[in-house]
Amino acid sequence: MTKTELIEIETRCLAFLTNEQIGKLDSVLKSHLIDSESDLSKEADQRDNESLLSSFLSAKKVEGCSERSLSYYKFLLDKALECIGKAIIKIETDDIRSYLNSYAETHSVSKTSVDNIRRVMSSFFSWLEEEDHIMKSPMRRIHKIKAEKTIKAAFSDDEVEKIKEACRSRRDDAIIALLLSTGMRVGEMARLKLSDISLDKMECVVFGKGAKERIVYFDSATKLRIERYIEERRSDSEFLFVSKDKRHSRLQVSGIESIVRKIGLRSEVTKCHPHRFRRTLATKAIQKGIPVEQVQVILGHTKIETTLRYAIVEQSNVRNSYRRLF
Repeated sequence: MTKTELIEIETRCLAFLTNEQIGKLDSVLKSHLIDSESDLSKEADQRDNESLLSSFLSAKKVEGCSERSLSYYKFLLDKALECIGKAIIKIETDDIRSYLNSYAETHSVSKTSVDNIRRVMSSFFSWLEEEDHIMKSPMRRIHKIKAEKTIKAAFSDDEVEKIKEACRSRRDDAIIALLLSTGMRVGEMARLKLSDISLDKMECVVFGKGAKERIVYFDSATKLRIERYIEERRSDSEFLFVSKDKRHSRLQVSGIESIVRKIGLRSEVTKCHPHRFRRTLATKAIQKGIPVEQVQVILGHTKIETTLRYAIVEQSNVRNSYRRLF
């Protein structure tokens, strides 16, 4: 109902209603008009929010973000926008601070988890600013949330042996051997094709984050395990690791994670997951004297700071290196 329609209704009722009744009618109609306008405004804001978020995710997809990352961004941003309850172009710094504080208190999560949300929101609003959807990002004054740095342990030599002994198939052997010797990401392993592997050179091409291509290397023991697995593999799939059902379809990330988790349970090694093998390779490589810049290349990290977070430098190695030099 528009204001013009409201006035027309009141004019037609003048001949039948008293001034007091006209006043009550005016109050009811205006209340209805305000509610209608408010509902329409909320619906318009919701459509605008969805449109902007969709455009942002499309831009990230073009930049090479994986489907997993895109789903993660969408989940976090949907939740934040719903809780803030405002049109994106009207969101202010205090709205975001309030949301982050509220999320931290109600979910009892670590500072690192809250900073992950901040990082995603910062990327979103920076994109909005670059694309001229907003004048200035409200995230500019919200800085990185400092969290305590915890050292996440690599597998010990004993744990590695237990894990190897817990493998029950040639596919298990090949998966664990590749994770240990290459430090590839689980997503990279899931995308690994037979054509990407050179058994003669003992290396393979992997496609990492942002569709970046790099070469990783493996040892002769891993080569043997891959050969044995390929011999018994019953599939026409172009991908290396396939399921054991009749379809023999490509193993997805979740499938590889499930296999490694089950191996961990059988071996009684706690926190057995694919990413820990990556940390183990980084740690052992640096301990054996491989320069951190080369480890960075092996792992496919853009920043060397990221590589250093994976590598645990033992104090005994520091002491021995110092004695040898001085």
